[in-house]
Amino acid sequence: MANTSSAKKAARQALRRTAVNKTRRTRMRGVVRQVEEAIATGDKAAAQAAFKQAEPILIRTGQKGVIHANTASRKVSRLAQRIKTMEASA
Repeated sequence: MANTSSAKKAARQALRRTAVNKTRRTRMRGVVRQVEEAIATGDKAAAQAAFKQAEPILIRTGQKGVIHANTASRKVSRLAQRIKTMEASA
């Protein structure tokens, strides 16, 4: 257990950050899942709408350090590519 006052404060901050990051990570996974489900159904309009909602959340998750910024960018890119190829074949 933390002994100094600064260590106690750091422990409190870590708990708060963990809770916030968990919320952000859960929200990110949820919006990615919505896009993937829309792609799986083959509904390109729904997939585009879900992607439009998911993209800023993914980028913000990367900016906040919950996931690496490049990981967020890669996820956005791959989802966009899947939607694009779905449109071409449909």
